[in-house]
Amino acid sequence: MSTIEPSYRYIVRTPGVRGGRARVDGTRIGVHDVIGLLQNGETIDSLIANGFPDLTRAQVYECLAYYEDHRGEIDVLVAREMSAGEP
Repeated sequence: MSTIEPSYRYIVRTPGVRGGRARVDGTRIGVHDVIGLLQNGETIDSLIANGFPDLTRAQVYECLAYYEDHRGEIDVLVAREMSAGEP
């Protein structure tokens, strides 16, 4: 039995863009950027209204789906971003 790799409509990886990390297609917004904000108290509505007004709800939900499938990878990136932002 073979496993099918999930595909994502809005998530891409491009060598040389954001270090080849997963991001929202057509933007430089990393999946880890979205997840980090949600983990730090943003709601989907506030994230779109205040942080990333060009994202659609579908794109944010797909970031969440990608996170569920790649939790270890994204958790490491979020932790790095959080530690880099501390004084």
